[in-house]
Amino acid sequence: MMTAPHPSILDERDRGGPAQSLLSVNALVKHFPVKGSGFFGRGGVVRAVDGVSFEIRKGETLGVVGESGCGKSTTARLLMHLIQPDRGEIIFDGEKVGIDLPLSEYRRQVQMVFQDSYASLNPRLTIEDSITFGPRIHGMAETAARAKAHDLLARVGLDPSRFAGRYPHELSGGQRQRVNIARALALDPRLLILDEAVSALDKSVEAQVLNLLQDLKADFGLTYMFISHDLNVVRFMVDRVMVMYLGTVAELGDGEAVFAAPSHPYTAALLASMPKMDPAERTIEAPLTGDPPNPINPPSGCRFHPRCKLAEPVCASILPPLTPSAAGTSQAACLALVPQSGHSHADRLAMPPLDPESEPMPEASA
Repeated sequence: MMTAPHPSILDERDRGGPAQSLLSVNALVKHFPVKGSGFFGRGGVVRAVDGVSFEIRKGETLGVVGESGCGKSTTARLLMHLIQPDRGEIIFDGEKVGIDLPLSEYRRQVQMVFQDSYASLNPRLTIEDSITFGPRIHGMAETAARAKAHDLLARVGLDPSRFAGRYPHELSGGQRQRVNIARALALDPRLLILDEAVSALDKSVEAQVLNLLQDLKADFGLTYMFISHDLNVVRFMVDRVMVMYLGTVAELGDGEAVFAAPSHPYTAALLASMPKMDPAERTIEAPLTGDPPNPINPPSGCRFHPRCKLAEPVCASILPPLTPSAAGTSQAACLALVPQSGHSHADRLAMPPLDPESEPMPEASA
């Protein structure tokens, strides 16, 4: 599904060539403090994002999935610097954001489309003014900005003569989300972060917007980070998929490979929960039980072990590293995949052995 960047986008902004990842995230951490109760109550921290690392390749769509509260949207906001990370680094096309690459230039090249199409638009601005606001802030002349706004409205399927002068409350949800997409494109970004961008739309409108996103990706040479709960939509859209659980990465790999043969028990449970059209494939037993643990006091070792059917005592004491699958199409953080980890399933799986010169697996903190 991955398409080559459009020739018009291959300009001086591309610093590392097609082999270099567009975005690299290393050990990203964000903890939110929580006040204690009473005079002597001890506060804690919500470990919303806890050591997340991944890359987004140029021209691809990376899907991000997981239960509510796993850290998907927080990760997106950290990438946009809407909230500041506690630790970790973000590298955009080989340049560290905020050090080698100024934040203002980074934000020109990375834009975001939010889930709530109404709340993300200023109700006092017309559609035209909303789209032109960003380019004008970045120095574009008003006439050129308005011409670009009209062109983008047409590109997303809205007639500028009818919609440019309207206000957000005069549009449907699907029309507002098209406006948000046009506004995100106004600064000629290279990476578009789509945070549940179609989840609030009717299915027929959702399909239209998804097809529009695919067309725009090809026309503008875009790269997408696509966050969604709808696994069917994710499978349709993405080249690779990242599965998050309780602020960490559970699995990361090729989209079709992960959907066909997931390596992590949590990924398998998520996929098993997808609705089936065939009555013979109805789910009789719940693939996943219980709620995610408290992110203020997550379990030791593997964070999924309290809900995992493959859990053994070793899972509570060792933090599993991301380990390549036997096919080399994905990585999963599960001790059952790591030879000599102490898990009874490990030695039965044809996984590459650990490098004896690599660092040992970290012991879990209490």
